[in-house]
Amino acid sequence: MIMEVGCVWMRVVRAGANSVLLFKPATATLSTYAIRNFHHHRPTFSPSLNTLSPTRRPLSTTACSPPNPATPIDDCCSDENVSPEKGSKVLLKGMTYAELEQWVQSHGFRPGQALMLWKRLYGNNIWAQTIDEMEGLNKDFKITLSQHAEFKALSLKDIRTASDGTRKILFKLGDGLVIETVVIPCDRGRTTVCVSSQVGCAMNCQFCYTGRMGLTRHLTAAEIVEQAVFARRLLSSEVGSITNVVFMGMGEPLHNVENVIKAANIMVHDQGLHFSPRKVTVSTSGLVPQLKRFLHESNCALAVSLNATTDEVRNWIMPINRKYKLCFLLETLREELRFKHNYKVLFEYVMLAGINDSFDDAKRLIDLVQGIPCKINLISFNPHSGSQFRPTSEEKMIEFRNILAEGGCSVFLRLSRGDDQMAACGQLGKPGTIQAPLLRVPEQFQTALSASI
Repeated sequence: MIMEVGCVWMRVVRAGANSVLLFKPATATLSTYAIRNFHHHRPTFSPSLNTLSPTRRPLSTTACSPPNPATPIDDCCSDENVSPEKGSKVLLKGMTYAELEQWVQSHGFRPGQALMLWKRLYGNNIWAQTIDEMEGLNKDFKITLSQHAEFKALSLKDIRTASDGTRKILFKLGDGLVIETVVIPCDRGRTTVCVSSQVGCAMNCQFCYTGRMGLTRHLTAAEIVEQAVFARRLLSSEVGSITNVVFMGMGEPLHNVENVIKAANIMVHDQGLHFSPRKVTVSTSGLVPQLKRFLHESNCALAVSLNATTDEVRNWIMPINRKYKLCFLLETLREELRFKHNYKVLFEYVMLAGINDSFDDAKRLIDLVQGIPCKINLISFNPHSGSQFRPTSEEKMIEFRNILAEGGCSVFLRLSRGDDQMAACGQLGKPGTIQAPLLRVPEQFQTALSASI
C-alpha cells in the first residue's frame, strides 16, 4: 500500500505480524488520504484537511510563497486514542483538568473530588498509579474509580544509566510497542525529562536514528504525560527535582499536534505537575500549519530544528523542507512571534562535519534569523549504526559559535549526553530490518561523507 503525504511517500510494509512504514521522496503533487483502523502494530490516522489561516496576510515575497492555499495540507493527527482499548475503562491521564472534572460530575460526585484526584495523580509528590494510593478520596468515589478508570498508560521495561548519569527509560505500551524517554541531570540544579510523542517518526531526517524506524503510530496524550509522571516517580529521589520537559524524544511532536498540545496543557497545570510553560519545550522539524496552531494555542516554548542554511542541504537531510521551504518557515516565525510577548524560539542546529558547519554557513545563519527573537543551540551530532555523517570537532563548533556571537546571536553549545547508552539526541529507538531509505547525497557532499566511511 502506498500513500502520498506531502513531501514523502508513506509505505506500509507487512512483514509477518508486523507493519513498518517506509518513505521516499515524493513528487510535488499532494493527495488526501485515509487510513482507518489498522489493528495492533499498524498505524491509525484520521484524515484532517488544513489550509493556511485566512486571517493572516499572505507573505509578500514570491520566493517565500506558501503552498497553494487551495491544496489540502495534511495534519496526520487525530483526536482519537490510537492505543488499544482498555475495555470500558477511561484512561485518567488522557484528560485535561476540565475534562476530568466533567467526568467526575457525570458520575454524581462533587468537583472537589476531581481536584483531590488530580493532585494525587500529578501533585503532592504522590504520582499515584493504583487505587491504593488514593488516600483521602470519598469511599464511593474510590469504588467508582476502580470500576471505571484506568491509572496507567505505560509499564516500565528497563532503565539504562549512562556514564554521565543520564538515564534512558524504556516503556512498554498497551499494544506491546516500546518507546524511550530520557532523564538528563544537570549540575546547575536543573533536571530535564525528554519525552517521546510517537512510536518512530515519519520525517526521515537523514541524521536521526529514530527516523530509520519510520512511523508506527502516534502516542496518546496519556502516554505522553505519563512519561513525565513516571520520570518524577522513579527518579526524583536520585536526580532531584525534574524541572524541565522537552518534546525531543522519538517522533515529530507537531505531527501529533492535538495530543501534544493536550499533554503540554496537563503538564503545566498549577495544581498538578506544575511545570513552568517556559520550561516545557516542544520541538519541530518545521510543519508550518501545525507550528502556527501551536503558537496560537499554547504558551509553552517552541524549538525548531533548522540544521541547514540552504534549501539544497535541508531538502536532503530534512525532507520536510521540500514542502515547507526555509524562507517560508522563517517568515512564518517572524510574522507569528510579533504577537507573542517576551517570547523566543530556540533554533536547534545539529552540526555535521563538512555538510553544514562551514564559516559561510555561520554567516548565512546570522542572516536567516534576523528579525526573529531567538536563541541558537549548536548540537554535537551523535553517531549511530548506519550513519553517513561525522560530528563536527569541538574546536570548529567553538569557532562557529564565535562567528554567530559576533553577529549578534544568542548562541550555546550543547554537547552529547548519554551517548554511551544510545540516549543522546537523535539516537533513540530501534529500527527493524526494513528501514526508511537513505536519500541521494548531493554531489558536492559525497567527498565529505566518504571520509566518514
